[in-house]
Amino acid sequence: MDTAAPRAAGRREWIGLAVLALPTMLVSLDISVLFLALPHLAADLGASATEQLWITDIYGFLIAGFLVTMGTLGDRIGRRKLLLIGATGFGAASVLAAFSGSPEMLIVSRAILGFAGATLLPSTLALISTMFQVPRQMGVAMAIWGTAFMAGVALGPVVGGILLSVFWWGSVFLMAVPLLAILLIAGPLLLPESRAPESGRIDLGSVALSLLAILPLVYGLKELTRTGAGVVLPIVAIVIGATAATLFVLRQRRLEDPLLDLKLFRNRQLSAAVLIGLIVGAVQSGTGLYIALYLQTVEGFGPLQAGLWLLVPNAALVIGINVSPKLAQRFRPGYVLAAGLAVSAVGQFLLTQVDSADGLALLVIGVSVGYLGVGPASALLNHLVMDSTPPEKAGSAASLSATGGELGVAGGIAVFGSIGAAVYGSTLLIPDGVPAPAAGAAEESISGAVTVAGELEPAVGASLLDSAREAFTSGLTTIAGLSVFLFLALGALAAFLLRNVRPVEHEEAGTETGDEVEAGQSPDSVPTRG
Repeated sequence: MDTAAPRAAGRREWIGLAVLALPTMLVSLDISVLFLALPHLAADLGASATEQLWITDIYGFLIAGFLVTMGTLGDRIGRRKLLLIGATGFGAASVLAAFSGSPEMLIVSRAILGFAGATLLPSTLALISTMFQVPRQMGVAMAIWGTAFMAGVALGPVVGGILLSVFWWGSVFLMAVPLLAILLIAGPLLLPESRAPESGRIDLGSVALSLLAILPLVYGLKELTRTGAGVVLPIVAIVIGATAATLFVLRQRRLEDPLLDLKLFRNRQLSAAVLIGLIVGAVQSGTGLYIALYLQTVEGFGPLQAGLWLLVPNAALVIGINVSPKLAQRFRPGYVLAAGLAVSAVGQFLLTQVDSADGLALLVIGVSVGYLGVGPASALLNHLVMDSTPPEKAGSAASLSATGGELGVAGGIAVFGSIGAAVYGSTLLIPDGVPAPAAGAAEESISGAVTVAGELEPAVGASLLDSAREAFTSGLTTIAGLSVFLFLALGALAAFLLRNVRPVEHEEAGTETGDEVEAGQSPDSVPTRG
């Protein structure tokens, strides 16, 4: 076993981390920045409702679908090389999107953006694990990475609103170009190249199965929320995805050089971190969807105003992310995660007390407390995954973490969205005087109720809107109540599964990995890298 002390990162590595934060922020920002631009580009390009859905969704679909492939590809051809290739593609696709002359061209451009974006997240995480070998430094670096990612999510609507107030809709895509130019110039100078030694060829059959597994799963989960759990197509898509996932696992077990090395899951630290990240992503995204809708439909804010109100909770999240590495140096990471998730449960409990008439202040406080508690998960889970992974598998491990998060988000929106929709439909009271077509639209969603209320007699419309807002708030509080129990259970799970992972400052030098855990050997007996 190599017992040499890991090399501490210096000025070059920290400047390189700042460069890596640029693509990280862009990937998440490009998801939310389109919210405000969509009505403008739809009117300009004449995009139909179906085309608008594809413009919005194709980006996330392809990111999720190609993460596993791109993580492994980076291990084999070089993470820096893949990052720079992906950044070039992302910049070119951004220009194509900005100057699209038709909905079809914009859909294709967004697809290329998703394909290129899938190269960026695993590459940045893998490079961070290479550049920062001292566990405490890696913890800080991962916290900065998480801050950059969440900054993109939070600032997307704000940046979009500012750009659209001055420029045309294409400007929301062009803003990526100068940031990526910095990466392309500084990356070769500051970022080290790293790859897996003697890596084999990419198995195209595994690539096809991974796409056939993830794309239908994500599509089906999203469509369940959009169209209802009784629709056949989303269920068929989920069955196809699950079947392909099973075939993918069986194929990986047979291959001498698999696309995804399943032996990584023998390490309990990695498996637990991926599982916890998936569930946290599901709970957080499910409640986050309803919080955003509450601000826009119950409070009546526009997307930009809603984004500004969410800056306070996102600031709390950033604080939680950056405090967590320090706590993990004094206490076991599993206990830090458990404490944070308990704080999140408190925030969700506050959300159960929100009402439709005067709930804004309590909503912002509850979301802020919840986000503060989620901070440790955002900061530590990627660290735990990368710290337990052999260097030659860094890209694969990073893609596992990111893919788990993507599936958690899609699943959370589907499950919690369906629960909230069921509560909304069962508690909505249609006032007398509402025509049947308008009542049907209102029963489908609160957005439908808001739309038809303006077309009715003022008194009837106001009564319908009040009822819809109360019903929607009931859905929000129900989801929040369920989240309280889920966060508490997940905290207990984190404390149990990660109970033997030591505080960062107590980790010994060495590079033992999960690959060395053989049958009959306790995964907890294998030291983590550090």
